Amino acid sequence: MGIISPAERLLAAADLHEPVETGLLTVDLSAIAANWRKVAGLAGGAECGAVVKADGYGLGQAAVMRALAGVGCKTFFVANLLEGETARALAPDAAIYVLDGVVPGCAPRLAAADLRPCIGSFAELEEWAAAGATLGRKLAAALHFDTGMHRLGFPPRAAGEVAARAHGIAPTLVMSHFLSSQLPDDPVNARQIGDFLAVRAHFPGIAGSIANSSGVFLPQKPHFDLVRPGYALYGGNPTPGVANPMRAAARLSARIVSTRDLGPGDTVGYDGVWKAPRPSRVATIGAGYADGLPVSATAAPGKPAGEAVVGGVRCPFIGRVSMDYIVLDVTDAPKVAAERGQWVELLGETIDVEELALRARTIGYEVLTRLGRRYARRYVG
Repeated sequence: MGIISPAERLLAAADLHEPVETGLLTVDLSAIAANWRKVAGLAGGAECGAVVKADGYGLGQAAVMRALAGVGCKTFFVANLLEGETARALAPDAAIYVLDGVVPGCAPRLAAADLRPCIGSFAELEEWAAAGATLGRKLAAALHFDTGMHRLGFPPRAAGEVAARAHGIAPTLVMSHFLSSQLPDDPVNARQIGDFLAVRAHFPGIAGSIANSSGVFLPQKPHFDLVRPGYALYGGNPTPGVANPMRAAARLSARIVSTRDLGPGDTVGYDGVWKAPRPSRVATIGAGYADGLPVSATAAPGKPAGEAVVGGVRCPFIGRVSMDYIVLDVTDAPKVAAERGQWVELLGETIDVEELALRARTIGYEVLTRLGRRYARRYVG
């Protein structure tokens, strides 16, 4: 028998299922599927699609689309051509809409991947019709109308002209986008619904869609023919101000890489923004803003700091959130849970995406979509 080196002994003893990364993102695909079913049930007779842009809101476009297709989703929305090409490879038979519309020069690739651009200008309309003429067929597309976002889309007053000039394409959807659907009492919602109804009158027989996640929950039930939830599918709250009706889909943990004891007056992190008010024990975790944790979660006068759960105890971020590390005050946490190598919760059963966003003075959408690629990822359910 040969001599076994110390390195070989360590490798033999290692748990190969334990992530070597210092951050772990666990995505619950069954929760995403359940959230889609819930929204589909609320939509009545309308079809329920899914917005899977930004890498499935940061949780992985491929895994998310497979899970949604598995429960019956047949229509997907992405932001741009590249996301659309990826979606087409994942869902060969699905209807896939590209929210960017027809970016100059992209028409041939959009058509080759059988993607449906959301057209919001006459220039796009002409380019898409020309691409179809080259191919000898009319190409499918959505017609996007701007009822208040002032971002993308035809003005509602142009609906008649759009209808007259759309003869060179095959419209499959007329759509708009709410700007305040998360505020059910905002009168702008009713005004947008009225404008959209007026637009739709110019396109008989073509499906209509205006409801995003929060729009599905509006009292007017503006579901029309297709709803297109995004944030709610991934566990975000589509009804701010009341309990979240959706299941959490993401859990984020980070590993403690270092601990130390501080005396009163010792500072932590860049610029010494935190000073120990008492003898303190602190722990450094291997995650930072390069991993999508907002630097704005740093503690500051007048705002709450981000927190992690260590052995069941909430422990605040102290010092600045830096690129690769966050320091926690673990003085009050169980010592056994606050040792090097232990895992702490940043997002999960105790701290949901809405709370993390609130403590960082941002929105849950940003928290999810910025989740970094350095995490080990595990898909469950």
